[in-house]
Amino acid sequence: MFCDGCGAAVQPGQAFCSKCGKQIVGPVSLMQHRAGRVQEHFRLVGLLWLALSAFTTIGGVILYVIANTLLVHLRRGGIEGGPPAFLTPLLSTVAILLLAKAACGFIAGWGLLQREPWARVLVLVVAFVSLFTNIPFGTALGIYTMWVLLPAESEQEYEAMAEARAA
Repeated sequence: MFCDGCGAAVQPGQAFCSKCGKQIVGPVSLMQHRAGRVQEHFRLVGLLWLALSAFTTIGGVILYVIANTLLVHLRRGGIEGGPPAFLTPLLSTVAILLLAKAACGFIAGWGLLQREPWARVLVLVVAFVSLFTNIPFGTALGIYTMWVLLPAESEQEYEAMAEARAA
């Protein structure tokens, strides 16, 4: 039981709070447990990473298809001022990197939703990369992810949640 003035622990039948001296009148109510930052937000963070990764996958596939079909046909057609030869492998490489980043985002989001012990670190790494690569949505999600999962208290809370799931 807790004092409604300062929140200090109060014994049943105690007339005054030992910390602030406030008179205890009537029944002393129990404080409700407030969920921590990770517990309130980890599900939303995981779902947002899955959604952003889906959009990144779509962009990567479209870029790969354009690089290996449209640009190749334009170059073979002999159109004056057509795309340079280095553009196809460059765009293909960028598309493959986007698909790899999306795969990491899918794995991180799924791991976070499953409360895997390794998922917090992976999500933070992907969030840092997204700060600079997926402007503006990846930047916003990266900042939100770091706000939820980066503090030391968040690490302890997430580890407790992961252990509770494993048990």
